[in-house]
Amino acid sequence: MKKKIPFLVLLIFIGFTSTAQSFNEAKLLEHVKTLSSDTFEGRRTGEKGGLLARAYVIKTFDSLQVAPFGSKYEHKFTFEIQGKEYNAANILGQIKGTDYPDKYIVVSAHYDHVGVKKGEVYNGADDDASGVSALFALAEYLAKNPPKHTIILAAFDAEELGLKGAYYFVDKMKGAHIVANINMDMISRSAKNELYVVGTPHNERLKSIIENFENPTSSKLLIGHDGADKKQNWTNASDHAAFHKEGIPFLYFGNEDHAGYHQPSDDYENITPEFYKNSVHIVISVLVQVDANGL
Repeated sequence: MKKKIPFLVLLIFIGFTSTAQSFNEAKLLEHVKTLSSDTFEGRRTGEKGGLLARAYVIKTFDSLQVAPFGSKYEHKFTFEIQGKEYNAANILGQIKGTDYPDKYIVVSAHYDHVGVKKGEVYNGADDDASGVSALFALAEYLAKNPPKHTIILAAFDAEELGLKGAYYFVDKMKGAHIVANINMDMISRSAKNELYVVGTPHNERLKSIIENFENPTSSKLLIGHDGADKKQNWTNASDHAAFHKEGIPFLYFGNEDHAGYHQPSDDYENITPEFYKNSVHIVISVLVQVDANGL
């Protein structure tokens, strides 16, 4: 008699094998390199580099045939910090679900960074050109593998200024059925080859998916940084906090801080490409499970 493979494990295996050739890894790296080049001047919200990044995300979504969310990609908003007004915009695309078109899984990353300081460009390759470029890879995958739930691909603005874009989005989406948020912020650089996932203590279904995940990559996927260990608590550290505070289940994927964090050395040349590609495969595989199983 053949040994039966547990259903959840089988789904995970199928989900990963289907991602193996589902996006262009060279393009993934090319997008990070471009977004973190000096041309984009550190992508600060409302400044020239931020506007260039905004246009780049819109152009790439359009080229990948990602539909705008609502009637447009660009969702503008303003806010003030210490009397200074900022003009910002979230860039939102969507891939309609085949079974549950009115239920949303929001996959997010922030396209802004900290700009130029004292003449030095803070390029933000890992933080968070890596997450934005991963959104493009997910778009490639989903074009070939239509999801059951509608997937919103959200490139948030003003994360570095207090998660403003994420909070604006969540406020505007009140009343909509958001199943979960999967947030990516710093997923391309790890000397230890370790990717962390945060959020499992807050939802049993997500906890089950992650605990049963058989990682087929050479990178480690670790549960932690969520208040249950002695590590820094990342529960409210990035855009997923806006979802968490509304009671929306979330998973946050990120690597630990490195010497380049918020420094001019956060450049493309310092990412760890194989780890990065593995991280994207892991995120896609987890998304497959969340989409297939619901919450």
